[in-house]
Amino acid sequence: PRLCSPNLQLIEGDAQQLGGTIAFTCRLAENVSSKVRQLDLAKNRLYQAIQRADDILDLKFCTDGVQAALRSEDYEQAAAHIHRYLSLDKSVIELSRQGQEGTITDANLKLLQEAEQQLKRIVTEKFDAAMKQEDLPQVERFFKIFPLLGLHEEGLSNFSKYLCKQVANKAEENLQLALQTDTTDRRAAVLFADTLTLLFEGIARIVETHQPIVETYYGPGRLYALIKHLQAECDQQVEKVVEKFIQQRDYRRQFQHVQSSAMRSAVGEKIEPRELDPILTEVTLMNARSELYLRFIRRRIISDFDVGDSMASEEVKQEHQKCLDKLLNNCFLSCAMQELIGYYITMEEYFMRETVNKAVAMDTCEKGQLTSSMVDDVFYIVKKCIGRALSSSSIDCLCAMINHSIAELESEFREVLGNKLKMGFPATPFQDFQRGVTSAVSLMQSSLQQGKFDPKGIESADEAKRSFLVTLNNVEACSENIMTLKKTLESDCSELLSQGFGGEQARPKLDSCLSDMAAVSSKFRDLLQEGLNELTNSAVKPQVKPWINLFLSVSHNIEEEEFNDYEANDPWVQQFILNLEQQMVEFKAGLSPAIYDSLTSLMTNLVALELEKVVLKSTFSRVRRGRKLTSKANLQARLPSMPVLKSECYFFAHAS
Repeated sequence: PRLCSPNLQLIEGDAQQLGGTIAFTCRLAENVSSKVRQLDLAKNRLYQAIQRADDILDLKFCTDGVQAALRSEDYEQAAAHIHRYLSLDKSVIELSRQGQEGTITDANLKLLQEAEQQLKRIVTEKFDAAMKQEDLPQVERFFKIFPLLGLHEEGLSNFSKYLCKQVANKAEENLQLALQTDTTDRRAAVLFADTLTLLFEGIARIVETHQPIVETYYGPGRLYALIKHLQAECDQQVEKVVEKFIQQRDYRRQFQHVQSSAMRSAVGEKIEPRELDPILTEVTLMNARSELYLRFIRRRIISDFDVGDSMASEEVKQEHQKCLDKLLNNCFLSCAMQELIGYYITMEEYFMRETVNKAVAMDTCEKGQLTSSMVDDVFYIVKKCIGRALSSSSIDCLCAMINHSIAELESEFREVLGNKLKMGFPATPFQDFQRGVTSAVSLMQSSLQQGKFDPKGIESADEAKRSFLVTLNNVEACSENIMTLKKTLESDCSELLSQGFGGEQARPKLDSCLSDMAAVSSKFRDLLQEGLNELTNSAVKPQVKPWINLFLSVSHNIEEEEFNDYEANDPWVQQFILNLEQQMVEFKAGLSPAIYDSLTSLMTNLVALELEKVVLKSTFSRVRRGRKLTSKANLQARLPSMPVLKSECYFFAHAS
């Protein structure tokens, strides 16, 4: 304790000294901070005084400047002074009116307000006069002045009226030229599509030209108001063009005729499909141009909204999107095109169905050709109809025509091929006669029910055989053509979707339609298999079975010398192979390689099964020269491993 006492006294002294220093520092900081607050307050008051003085000077400057500009008709400079006056802080102006200079301020404000009203009246009158004279430079000049006066909506509305008048005049001129065009002109078949194209190009050019002006002088987010007025004028002009198209092309009557023709059984009363071809092409072109125009407008408005809504809330962005969808989806252009496409789908379906029926009725097969003419003709028609629907740039239209094409191929055309295969393949004279009678009855019933084919007489045996083989080739070609068409559509649709057509639901719709095409191709494959089974049972089995039964007539209970002679010259195998080769020559010449291979496989299985039966019924000599006796179980185990017909036959013939 005695040692710590001096140290504690020193510490106490230091602590007291530190406390005094801290207290002094605190008092000094309080004095400094109070002076800083006083300086800051003085600074703010000084700034307010300067701002007040500047505003008073600005008011005086604006007053003098606007009066001088109005006298010299420098309306841009006058509008700039008014814009500067409108941008002043109103609260500062009110403070200025409370002091001794209030009388001067009131006088300046009154002069500025009068100048503002006068300038608004002058600008409106000058703009109207320029519109009547169609003086574009003056129109644009006064259009740029409106936002300086706070008249954004009025400026856009007045300028839109001028632009709409220009659009209307040009559209009317183009429509009259189209109506006066001679029918021999090379563009006569697509005149109305060209007229719509000129209208859309004119509006797009206006938007592209004036969008920078609107963004510069009116600010981002204002382009929608301009396009809204232009779209209203566009709808009016589209209505005129569509009305003339329906009238000149007799579109609605053609549609009604198609509807009534679809329900008539007499061929003579039906409308000729060739008459619809140019009309359908023009409708798809009109819709494609409309879709392209609407996509252009949508991109421009979205781009303008994105700039203006960069700091906006999510609710504001959603509201703008709703306005955009309402403008483009509910406009007359969209509704009119939907109506035309609705008629088009029905007419295109009729065109496809009737043209396919004609191709079937005119079916021929040239000598040396594996398939008949109707396969190429039918798929040319189907590809033409789907391709035309694809050219419309409408995903719904494309999906509808794919579904109609699938239905036509699956039900109508597949039924035609199936009926031909049901006639069967004549194998014997008696079977030829029996099948000929059955085929004639079936063909007559098909003709009466569907009105597709003229009654024909019973074909000869050779003609019936050739017809059956050609039909098999046709079925295989149809299956392959469907898959080829599917792959082509996948590529074309991917390109269409990459351009933004159809929206988010387009991909699932197309995928569903394309999967249905693959299913139809499988159904044609199933029909081909049914035809091959019929051919095997009718032509191969009745011939092969007796040849195999001859195996029983050859003795296999032989001695060594006879065995050696059989190895050199078998009494059954050589003739059996020769018979098979002679029978398959006809099929090889008349069938495609893939079908011939399938038929060979079926025949091989048939020979293996039938030969097994006769081999197991035969009696064989005991083992000679080290060979093992072949048992029934051994035969059954080895049968599936015989890939080559000749090897199978040789194996069974020498199973001793």
